[in-house]
Order: sequence, then structure tokens, then C-alpha cells
Amino acid sequence: MPSTLTTRARAKVNLNLRVIGRRADGYHELESLVAFASVGDTLTLEPAPELSLTISGPCGNGLPVDGDNLVLRAARALSGELGALRWGRFHLVKRLPVASGIGGGSADAAGALRLLARLNGLQPTMPALLDVAAKVGADVPVCLESRARLMMGIGECLGPPLRLPPLFAVLVNPGVPVETVAVFRKLGLQAGQALSSSRTLPETNSETAQDLIAVLSRSGNDLEGPARAVAPILDTVLPTLAGLPGCRLARMSGSGATCFALFDDCRASADAAKSLQRSHPGWWVTPTLLR
Repeated sequence: MPSTLTTRARAKVNLNLRVIGRRADGYHELESLVAFASVGDTLTLEPAPELSLTISGPCGNGLPVDGDNLVLRAARALSGELGALRWGRFHLVKRLPVASGIGGGSADAAGALRLLARLNGLQPTMPALLDVAAKVGADVPVCLESRARLMMGIGECLGPPLRLPPLFAVLVNPGVPVETVAVFRKLGLQAGQALSSSRTLPETNSETAQDLIAVLSRSGNDLEGPARAVAPILDTVLPTLAGLPGCRLARMSGSGATCFALFDDCRASADAAKSLQRSHPGWWVTPTLLR
């Protein structure tokens, strides 16, 4: 076994998101078709007696390296579930913006669980790993395998992995962190209030990207309105993306403020990213492939 283990923590993108309602315990139930980008953070683990974390990268400034960080919380939660584990020194190269609706912290936590499973000879599909993931955060279970699928409930209910056609996309974040709690507060549902019981996307077997985009265009993101109220910059971001040459669909991911635009091919998405980088140099912009 190599002395240092490495994994990618890829960005999670909610292609659509429906709020089903709010449970009596206050948690919101969702339904979302999730895909994963080719961009993400990098997490390494060097075996050592003590658990620790260091962070570098363009989006790593100011992130906690203590028990509040999801990487360490995931490691300690797994140890609490299974008993003494081999662990060590984590190092996170942070490339994804924080509090941005693309599951950066959740992907990092899931990456920590994957690395600990490898280090300790655990099966990556063992139920305890998924149980711990759900306790750490709502998006952590879907990030464990980082495969396209339907995510339901409060994130703990996952459909089978889906084979989606690749989607050429541009991810954009305007540099404004958005707290998920603030967005749900703005949504204003009362405990026990239901909004919908219908399945959001009955058709997830689209053979082409064009077919899938057509399906997605008939859905939306129920958190977009509340997020616009929390982060008015979205009133600029989304129309800007929709107006890009060749854009087939522009939408917000998760609770924001990261948005994405879909295109027919990689040249169109690359050209759009270059145009945005010139016109909005303060935004985080990256072309990517979703699948």
C-alpha cells in the first residue's frame, strides 16, 4: 500500500431540485438529479498516529483545520462508529469555492471516508460508511461514490447510479458565499408543510445530451427564488449565463450561489468560459464536464 493515499473530491451539481416539504422535525425533504463535474478538490492522507489537517489551494484561505472541518468530523465519526482506525495527516488542496451549492465540503468529507476505508481495508459499499456519511452532512452520502443519481429525502435516500450522457458545462460562482440555512429560512416552510409529492424527473434514461437538457428544461430549482433574495447577485449571474452564445440551459445548483450553463460541445463551453473570465474577472469560472 502506498505511503500516501489520494482521492479527488469532485463538485456535485444539482441539475434540478424540488422541495417536497418540511418534516415535523424541521428538516426539508428534497428530490434532485445530481451529476458530478470533472473539477474538484484533491485530498491526500499520510498514515500517522495523530489525526490532523492542512489546507492549501486558491479557495483554502481561512478554512478551519480543527474539529469544525468536515474532513476531520468525518474521520472522527467513522472512528466513533467502528472503533479504533488507522488514520493520519490529511492535506486538502481546495479549488472549489465554499458555501457555494456544489457540495465542496461534503465532497471533501466523502473523500476522507473513502481514504480511510482504503487505509483500513474496508469495503467502500459497507452500510456503516453510508450511515456515517449521512450523519456528517446531507450531501455526503451522494458524494461517496460521486456518480449521477437521484437524491431524495434529506439526502440519505439514493437511487441507483445513472448513466447520463456527458454534459458540457460552465460553472460560475460570483464570490458570494450563501448559507444553506438562510436560503431555507427564506423559503419559509412551516414544520410539517408539504409542497409536492410528484417525482421530479421520471425520465433519467435520456440517450443524448439534447434529450436530457429537454427533460431538465421542464423542471427547475425550487431554491432559486429564496437564494436570489439572499444573494441578489444571482439576478445578474443567471441572465448573463442564459445570454451566452450556445447556452441551452442556465440554472443554479443546490442552494447557490454557484450556477451552471449547458452547451452542445466542449468548444462552446470553453469559449463561454473565456468570455466570462474577461467580462467578470472577479467571478470563479471553469468549464467542465458533468456526468
